[in-house]
Amino acid sequence: MSSSLDKLKALTSRLEEKLEQKETVSNPLQKKVSQSKEASIEKPEKESSVAKKTSTSKVSAGSDDVRQENIIRVKALYEKLKIFEKSPDFDNIFIYKAMNLSGIGLKEEDFGEVREGKYIQIIAITYEPDKNGKKKAKNISLGYFGKAETLDHTLKNEIIEFVLRWRYEKAFQNVEHYKDLIARVETTTDTLF
Repeated sequence: MSSSLDKLKALTSRLEEKLEQKETVSNPLQKKVSQSKEASIEKPEKESSVAKKTSTSKVSAGSDDVRQENIIRVKALYEKLKIFEKSPDFDNIFIYKAMNLSGIGLKEEDFGEVREGKYIQIIAITYEPDKNGKKKAKNISLGYFGKAETLDHTLKNEIIEFVLRWRYEKAFQNVEHYKDLIARVETTTDTLF
């Protein structure tokens, strides 16, 4: 658990650095002024923690904007690809544990390649208990788009985009979950680690 926590903290730090770099590019004069102020004025410890909180809230605001834009696009693709026919409530498409694509490669080495002779489907994956109470993966088709060879290029890209953007939102939800867990750890005693 400690290594996962370290990885999450490192990822958050990298995101903060990238957002700060983006702000520097968009307003380099303001960054220079604030750097020279920081160099000439020694800040007390309390002020540093306030600055950290401000920086973290900027990161949150930036990621919230990205997330909101992503959800809007996912919803547009959900409607365009007629996913609502199999999953009528848009909010419920995020209850699935994973989402995959059959007939089109999503790995680095075959990204976007259609597999001839295969049928194109968006597959949602959930886990349900079997008769013995053991969790088993269950595949649910959310969309069927015909044979790979006859798939329109634009449609193919929209299908890929839908799956990737769904995964992106799912990743945001997982990050929120882990942030909540970390907050609980930080507010309890130090004996957990």
